[in-house]
Amino acid sequence: MSRLSLTLRLAMLLACFAFGAVASLGAALYFGLKVQLTMRDDAALVTRVEQIRTLLQDSDARELIRDKPRLFENMLGNAESLLLVRPEKGPALISVNPGQRNIPDVELIDTDARLALANVQHGQAADGTPFIYMGAWVRSSSGQPSLQVISGRLLTERTRTLNEYRNSILAFSALAAVLIALLAFFLARRSMAPLHRLAEQTASISIGTLGLRMDPQRAPSELKAVILPFNAMLDRLEQGFTQLKQVSADMAHDLRTPIGNMLGQIEVGLGKPRDVDYYQRLVGSNYEELQRLSKMIDNMLFLARTEHAEDAIERVDVDVADELRRIGHYFEDLTEERGVRLAWSGSGTLRVDVMLFRRALANLVANAVRHAQPGTEILMQARYAATNSIVEVRNVGDTIEPTQLNRLFDRFYRVDSSRHRSSERNGLGLSIVASIMQMHGGRCEVSSVQGVTVFSLVFAKHNA
Repeated sequence: MSRLSLTLRLAMLLACFAFGAVASLGAALYFGLKVQLTMRDDAALVTRVEQIRTLLQDSDARELIRDKPRLFENMLGNAESLLLVRPEKGPALISVNPGQRNIPDVELIDTDARLALANVQHGQAADGTPFIYMGAWVRSSSGQPSLQVISGRLLTERTRTLNEYRNSILAFSALAAVLIALLAFFLARRSMAPLHRLAEQTASISIGTLGLRMDPQRAPSELKAVILPFNAMLDRLEQGFTQLKQVSADMAHDLRTPIGNMLGQIEVGLGKPRDVDYYQRLVGSNYEELQRLSKMIDNMLFLARTEHAEDAIERVDVDVADELRRIGHYFEDLTEERGVRLAWSGSGTLRVDVMLFRRALANLVANAVRHAQPGTEILMQARYAATNSIVEVRNVGDTIEPTQLNRLFDRFYRVDSSRHRSSERNGLGLSIVASIMQMHGGRCEVSSVQGVTVFSLVFAKHNA
């Protein structure tokens, strides 16, 4: 059943329901008719016995029966009828039994008792056909003995009528089930047409057509619950695929630059014999390029490992002031070289992975030192809001355009093209920061207003 189509299953279920409903209604009518026919036959039998009993109370009628019994036998006119009139002892006055059936033991109704439907007894003939019968005593008159009246009827005609009625009900129920199944199949196919169109549209979507969207306004309300999430999934896929293409292009560019540099230098070096100093400088230059490639690969592997590693980090309580001081001392030489000052403030604790927290904060400070204007101050600050704990890194430099702020945490993204030529950066530092914050269940925020750029690490309050 589970392998059948929804249309066929719906048609079969409705067919079964229709058959059951019509058959149930027919069964109710059938049993109602059966009760009515039974009451009619019982009443007819009671009337017959009552009439015969009344007739036999007349002495003249008794004499007529003795003289002409066949007259009464012919009056019944039915081969299915049974009539026996006899004294308690002696031969029967009338015996009508065309089928030569055995006379059942009958409980005779007393002469003074009123005949009722409840006195009718029910049985079956040898072939299973229903059979009704009853008996009564007839009051004696003029010194004559009392008589027994036993009358019955084989209900062959009634049984045939009920059987035909039952068969008609079954046939009509089956016909109704077939018609309703066909109608349900047709209507279900019509109703499934939007779903088929949805399947066709889904099948037509490929990498080159990720921009296609399904129109929920043209679909039934039941399918909107599927179309809207599906369109949202396509939005995420398109965005992810676009980012993947951009990352691939940026990665290819960043790999091509050092490899091209090394190939060019080696090609020049092999053009003619060189002295030892030249080859040493060549090897040193290639070593720097290889270091850059190695660092880029390490960063990419780190990002890949941390993509879905939220449960793999080891959280401990750390003193924020100690961590800010540690990072400040680590960057002392670099800040002096760049002509900027590094300050920090804040206290409290955070529940974080120590090594990952230090790496994220160090990446932000390194980025701030790189882009800060000489003579300005870089500030690391910890503060607390109602629901979050925030660690900020603030520097003064060029204002970042609002259109670029949302892309700062994309892999290999750089604000300006000049940074592509830097041998010190590969555009993965801020991406690593974003991944680390995602692992901690937090987020990264950035703002840049009038030359003041602030990067914020936002942790949930329970980390404070």
